[in-house]
Amino acid sequence: MRTRSRAGRTLMVTAAAATVLLAVAGCAPGSSPATTAPSGDVSTEAPTGDITIKIQDETGFPVTSDLSDEFTKQYPNVKFDIVRDSFQNLLANTPRLLASADAPDLIRQSTIGTTVKDGLLTNLDPYFDAYGWDKFSAGQLAGGRITDAGVRGEGSLYQFGIGFSVTGIYMNKTIASQVGITEAPATIDELEADLEKAKNAGVLPIQTGMQDGTGTFVLQALINQYGDKQDLIDWMYNKPGATIDTDAALKGTTKFQDWAKAGYLPPDVNAINYTTMVSNFTSGQGLFMWDGNWDAQNVETGLGAGNAEFFLMPPAQADSKHVAMGAGNTFTIPAKSKNADATAFFLNWIVTNDKARQIVVDVTGSSPGGDPTQALPTVEKGSLVEQALNNSATVATDDGFVDFMANSTAGIYQGSLQPNEQLLLTDKLTPEDFLKATQEFYEKDLAAK
Repeated sequence: MRTRSRAGRTLMVTAAAATVLLAVAGCAPGSSPATTAPSGDVSTEAPTGDITIKIQDETGFPVTSDLSDEFTKQYPNVKFDIVRDSFQNLLANTPRLLASADAPDLIRQSTIGTTVKDGLLTNLDPYFDAYGWDKFSAGQLAGGRITDAGVRGEGSLYQFGIGFSVTGIYMNKTIASQVGITEAPATIDELEADLEKAKNAGVLPIQTGMQDGTGTFVLQALINQYGDKQDLIDWMYNKPGATIDTDAALKGTTKFQDWAKAGYLPPDVNAINYTTMVSNFTSGQGLFMWDGNWDAQNVETGLGAGNAEFFLMPPAQADSKHVAMGAGNTFTIPAKSKNADATAFFLNWIVTNDKARQIVVDVTGSSPGGDPTQALPTVEKGSLVEQALNNSATVATDDGFVDFMANSTAGIYQGSLQPNEQLLLTDKLTPEDFLKATQEFYEKDLAAK
């Protein structure tokens, strides 16, 4: 890869941002979004005349600078003015920035909230049609949709991702070889057999932590494999009547607790946070680690090239389609943007132009998204980043991307999932009571909006 060192640093920032993102969430059901589609016909022609596209982005997310530099090389008449602020400040100030008479043309916006209802965002449906974004995996854009009733995952499109994450399992191949594992498991049964091999050999099977809720990656990865993923998606996107208390969730939650009882997780799991988890794994502590592609470079640097593998969570049944958590670094075009067509052209260029797609991979380590049949950017052969890109393409082809359950409501991550999973893993809460408590908190949190 051309920018290895920079990509590594960025991946660490992205991982930290991802941890913060888990604590923020969606929208208010029952709202009625205003009509904010661009007036008249939209243009898909390259911008003409001298213009400046204003971008409001978060600190530590340099990919927009690299992309804008390359875009200006190809279209010299287009300049960019990029303003950055911390993720927390940007989250707090977004409504004010959107409502400003001097609103940016593009803004990093992780959650839609009530900004659609308030008429502050541009409806991207006309661009979806004009640019043929129906070729993308539906799950890639689902999180940026919202209905007139305020349900996410459906309705009109308002957000667009620049780089997409995919979650899976990192395997320490040195440890795997030592305990007699020669390949990644293809089913959950095979995965459990590997966990048992590691335990019997005196090796920690799973490196994870629940101090800050990181173990939710493991829990949801299990839930994803049982039942219809749409049931979980409906719940995460606040569809009326949706519930987490399903057979699939019970199977996944029970399995998660069973793994803790079997000694597959660290004995001090509730004292381990995200940073410690990654540090432990990259120092050789643990056979498997559930995590995202943002840590591909960190794992490869820590364990050494060729000593790790990154594979998708195996399904319950062999040859089933893959389901994995993933989300984009989402941006929106404010309703008050003065250059909406040019900004949409820029967004489409990011996912279709070969140089732009390469920049996304080099700087973030994430999948560039777009049409899953389009050739992937060049990366180091056999690297974990290459494996992550291939995994992302597989999930996109299977239409298996789902959001993170921790994003289902604004407070559920810290208010319910994190503390109750700690009780679940120490056998102080049954799987049934865990799901009941999760649903009760979910309903109260939504009712408070």
